[in-house]
Amino acid sequence: MIENSEFDFENRIVSPEPIRQDVEDDIERSLRPKLLDEYIGQTKAKENMKVYIEAAKKRGEVLDHVLLYGPPGLGKTTLSEIIAHEMGVNCRKTNGSAIQKPGDLAALLTNLQEGDVLFIDEIHRLSRAIEEILYPAMEDYALDIIVGKGPAARSIRLDLNKFTLIGATTRAGQLTAALRDRFGVISRLELYSEDELCDIIMRSSVILGIPCDKDGAKELASRSRGTPRIANRFLRRARDYADVIGSGKLTKDMVDIALNRMEVDKLGLDELDRRLLRMMIVSYNGGPVGLDTLAAAIGEDPVTIEDVCEPYLMQLGFISRTKGGRCATDLAYKHLGMTRDGQMSF
Repeated sequence: MIENSEFDFENRIVSPEPIRQDVEDDIERSLRPKLLDEYIGQTKAKENMKVYIEAAKKRGEVLDHVLLYGPPGLGKTTLSEIIAHEMGVNCRKTNGSAIQKPGDLAALLTNLQEGDVLFIDEIHRLSRAIEEILYPAMEDYALDIIVGKGPAARSIRLDLNKFTLIGATTRAGQLTAALRDRFGVISRLELYSEDELCDIIMRSSVILGIPCDKDGAKELASRSRGTPRIANRFLRRARDYADVIGSGKLTKDMVDIALNRMEVDKLGLDELDRRLLRMMIVSYNGGPVGLDTLAAAIGEDPVTIEDVCEPYLMQLGFISRTKGGRCATDLAYKHLGMTRDGQMSF
């Protein structure tokens, strides 16, 4: 058996979610493009959005409601800010879990000006009661409020300024059909290619004033798990190593040293990913093993493993899902240098 060890899930350097190491909020905001033409990647979604924006501006209308979904760290918040900027309106941002009471949503909606964008991140976390209030607001730009209690209760309808709701979610399947159908534009954001990430890293290095050559950027891109947020995080952390133990310039060799010290391998896997795979191979003969069993074995929550670890491992083809549970593939054995009997291959 592989012994459980403490691992800080919330601060994994390869986490696509914002972590405590991302303390340079102003710097991170400065890396975000302001125009669609500056937005790298997501070509299909970007080109379609450009048409929708131009059409709305040409007709003098507000943009239809937009749903953005896909893995975290791909630029859903950035794209919402770009949409607001291109439309020439303000962008109000909140999180689905922050809207607890109908009054919270009412306060947001009544403060919107004509054409403003309301961005709700993790919109799948909205409660059903909040959704019911959101439906007439999205369809009729009106807010139904119940005044009084019991037999004396009555409904009052408040007219709202026309606005654009942009919802972002990493779990589109958890949205109710009624809410999903009220979005006029539904767009999925895909993981980025290495070339796109390389362009993002080169752009960020210029903005941050970090000397970085093309080979260094390619090495960062190849280990960034297809996610711009991780790529920019790696760029800042590799800069620290270059400033202290190098010449200050990010070359391929310097990036390799930095990421190896952070225990990120050539494919972007960290120690937790490798420990998960080793647990499956050594303790469960490669699987199948159930998610709950695997989570208990490494001492983590099943939802965390399913949302944080599995997507990238499955994309690489290291894990397959079967009716009996998760299985490690031959590619996982090869990457770890192990054979089917759990021994190291040389």
